[in-house]
Amino acid sequence: MTDQKRAVQDGYDELADEYDSRRSDDPAFLDEFRERLPADARVLDAGCGAGRPVAASLTADSDLDLVGLDISREQVRLAREHAPRGRFAQADLAHLPLADDAVDGVAAYHSVIHVPSDEHPDAAREFARVLRPGGHLLMTVGSARWEGANDDWLDTGVEMQWSVPGPGESASLLDAAGFEVIWRRVVDDSFGGEACFVLARKSG
Repeated sequence: MTDQKRAVQDGYDELADEYDSRRSDDPAFLDEFRERLPADARVLDAGCGAGRPVAASLTADSDLDLVGLDISREQVRLAREHAPRGRFAQADLAHLPLADDAVDGVAAYHSVIHVPSDEHPDAAREFARVLRPGGHLLMTVGSARWEGANDDWLDTGVEMQWSVPGPGESASLLDAAGFEVIWRRVVDDSFGGEACFVLARKSG
């Protein structure tokens, strides 16, 4: 495991409850994502965190089959509490423990931004690999490219690291992985600044 992945894993393990208390429940664009899925869809919540907003929202009023994966064991623990109808496990986004063509949709909220930059292409290829042809990906990227760390994130004394792909880089990565970008939208992030969401469709 790289130093950055270890810092992200340890940070989210240590900050699990604090982060969960601060993260907004706003399911930005999830309704539009859900409308593009079949009624009996299987969805991957990639980097599910504590299960909010994606897993909790998508399993609340449907029979949708949701699988959530996160690098942090403590986040997975919370996800099981917030979305008991989902199935959750600890995993690396660049090496997904799922078969080819296993899901109809992938939602990756605020997760790829923690993957080391040299593994961003791997994550995009993994999303394409596990998606069925015509499946959709809803992913958070940055409104601008940025890499860095904070030794006192959320004023907790806990380190966190980011490798945020910008919109142009994300478009190139998705294109290379076999996706067609449908739209890109920027919204205010509950932690400050802006978050850019991308909706893409797997070709085929």
